[in-house]
Amino acid sequence: MQPETPRRGELRIYLGAAPGVGKTFAMLGEARRRADRGTDVVVGLVETHGREKTAQLLDGLEVVPRRQLTHRGLDFDEMDVDAILARKPEVALVDELAHTNVPGSRNDKRWQDIEELLDAGIDVLSTVNVQHLESLNDVVERITGVPQHETVPDQFVRSAEQIELVDITPEALRRRLAHGNVYPARKIDAALGNYFRVGNLTALRELALLWVADQVDVALQRYRSEQKITETWETRERVVVAITAGPESETLIRRARRIATRAGAELLVLHILRGDGLAGAPADKVAKYRRLADDVGATFHTVVGDDVPTALLDFARGVNATQLVLGTSRRSRVARLFEEGIGATVVQESGPIDVHMVTHSEAKRAFKWRFGRSPLTARRRILGWVLSLVIPSLATAVGVLLHGTVSISTDTVDYFLATVIVALVGGVGPAVVAAALSAGLLNFFFTPPLYSLTVADGENVITLIAMVVVAVMVALVVDRAARRAEQAARARTEAALLASYARTVLTSPYPLVRLLEKVRENFGLTSVALLEHRHGKWERVACVGPQPCDDPDEADVDVPVTPEVHLALRGKALPAADRRALEAAAGQALLALRQQRMAAQTADAQRRAETTELRTALLSAVGHDLRTPLTSIKAAAGSLRDPELHLSEEDTGELLATVEESADRLAGLVDNLLDSSRIATGAVQPQLRPVAYYEIVARALSGIDDRRNVLVDVDERLPLVLADPGLLERVVANVIDNALRHGRPASSVNGEPAVEVRASAHASQVELRVVDRGRGLPKGTGDALFQPFQRLGDRDATSGVGLGLSVARGFTEAMGGAIAAEDTPGGGLTVVISLPAKEEH
Repeated sequence: MQPETPRRGELRIYLGAAPGVGKTFAMLGEARRRADRGTDVVVGLVETHGREKTAQLLDGLEVVPRRQLTHRGLDFDEMDVDAILARKPEVALVDELAHTNVPGSRNDKRWQDIEELLDAGIDVLSTVNVQHLESLNDVVERITGVPQHETVPDQFVRSAEQIELVDITPEALRRRLAHGNVYPARKIDAALGNYFRVGNLTALRELALLWVADQVDVALQRYRSEQKITETWETRERVVVAITAGPESETLIRRARRIATRAGAELLVLHILRGDGLAGAPADKVAKYRRLADDVGATFHTVVGDDVPTALLDFARGVNATQLVLGTSRRSRVARLFEEGIGATVVQESGPIDVHMVTHSEAKRAFKWRFGRSPLTARRRILGWVLSLVIPSLATAVGVLLHGTVSISTDTVDYFLATVIVALVGGVGPAVVAAALSAGLLNFFFTPPLYSLTVADGENVITLIAMVVVAVMVALVVDRAARRAEQAARARTEAALLASYARTVLTSPYPLVRLLEKVRENFGLTSVALLEHRHGKWERVACVGPQPCDDPDEADVDVPVTPEVHLALRGKALPAADRRALEAAAGQALLALRQQRMAAQTADAQRRAETTELRTALLSAVGHDLRTPLTSIKAAAGSLRDPELHLSEEDTGELLATVEESADRLAGLVDNLLDSSRIATGAVQPQLRPVAYYEIVARALSGIDDRRNVLVDVDERLPLVLADPGLLERVVANVIDNALRHGRPASSVNGEPAVEVRASAHASQVELRVVDRGRGLPKGTGDALFQPFQRLGDRDATSGVGLGLSVARGFTEAMGGAIAAEDTPGGGLTVVISLPAKEEH
């Protein structure tokens, strides 16, 4: 009897989009439920991070003491794996799955500790955030700007028997953070303004949802494998519907939309253009179905290919389609005897892609005969050779059966008819053969001497020559008509492509890149690049696709637009017949490039116009604000100089104070006007050097009379920032002055200061926050706060022209920083000044 294999423990993971969503809380709740049911549960390691409600859930649960380790003179606590293995509980709680253990621990990573517990038959409950998943680590860094150094392999997380997403909306998480339920008070501002922005949290939440959706798919595949289920379960679909832009196309698109909706799939509408015109359609029809595709929520694609089934399947495989929707053939049954048709070929070669054949009112209506790339298709030429033997033989059989009833002239006409029919079907070669055979059979069976090839009469020679001439002439007319049809079809194809390119240039917000993408898609290329020769070398102006060309010599197809501009294509060599369409596309690309540059020039001209408008607005806006302090100064000075006025020392002091106060207001206004003008003209040239926020704040407050109502909490140990000290002082002073003027008075805030100034470091940025408890701003007006001449409902419209915060933004951005406005939790406005920290070497 074989020994029983030890049971492996089950892993349950609580996955969250960000810290604070409640993963540990949910894990402890599950642990308490299991303990109440009599399960032996111990806490291997749980981090409460000072959260009172989380700590309360630990009451009553057995906690395994942590192991003490010393590293570089510092003491650390780590999970004691040996103690848990010796205790051998049924369930162990292990928080923070991606944690890196202190050197000297049993394993390098905590997930490896959990692996040992699982091997010992212990069930484990654990937690992890989406930013710690190895596959998403770089994506999260790009979103949040914060690198994550602790990661866990996706494969280990996916191996869990259960993964539970702990979800919460970004707004609810920010409220939880503002209320102090996640981080201590000193960290709240930095967290809200950086990692916990609404946009960041929304993106992280979507990543978590998508990852869990993938995990659900993995679990489904695992179940199917375990249960040996082989039939297809369509859980994720992408549907491609192929249209000819014929009258049945609307039916196909709508039917495909219903198929895609039932499957919860993405829908792609594909129109294939052929150089021989087989799939050609009027431009207005294509535009109509393009609009219909937009209306039903599908994307519209155009591909060029002479072999329609191959082009269709290549596109479907390229977009990873799972289903194809085609219309039933409009060909007649007779036509299908000679060629199966597109639908039958696609069904045979589709492989794992499901093919839906949709019936429509145009089904079984025969197409008009059309021709291939050569004047006559191979099928017609083969048929012509067969008919060159069959029809003259039939004419002979008819003549023999009716011998004595009809004259030789009738037999001659029958052979001429046979020759013409073969010429119409098969062209010159089969027609000449049919003419020669007809002349021989006529001579052998119907002209004396009978049953002999002897030409006894000169008229028979003329008949033979006439048959050959008629055959050749009819065949030449057929060939020329076929060539003209081919040229017309190609012209229609080129016109459709050109119309598409022109529409892209005229309507797309990014015409150049979209145009190159269309060229790549239409001709099945790997990459397309627009190259320009500047400064003695080739430069890529725009490109799409992998490995674009850097030089025209590297291209598989090089299309010169001008001597300095080339369209370089990579992927395959294209036939010369496609050259004209490519040259037109290259011309459109040059037009899009010029349009793009003209747009840039227009934007520059608009900026200059706005600068001029700003100067004009400055002059019109400051008239009253300059006149008011000047009037006060003049009135006070006049009173002081008036010999008839006998002023006391107190009156004299008051007038002198009025002069000083008005002069200060005037100086501040002039400074802001000059600074605003410098910013508008781009004349601000900051001299950056490392400075400390606490020094700048102290200098800024020294010039503010109402500084007693400002509470400063700026740690001197914060990293230095790279800034121009003079400009940064002006920025801080303007922001604090704005907060004092528009926040609530100190007396109305329970004796607390009206304005608080705090600072914190986050990643490579150091932020200064100026917080007031005023009325705040209407929703959506945060950016307008920093525009010139904006007062946004200020109580006192005579206290300035609204340039203080505009100047602050201009100076901050000139120093490489950013300034933004946020709502203060509990009411009010918070202005955040963010500058890069000095790098430590």
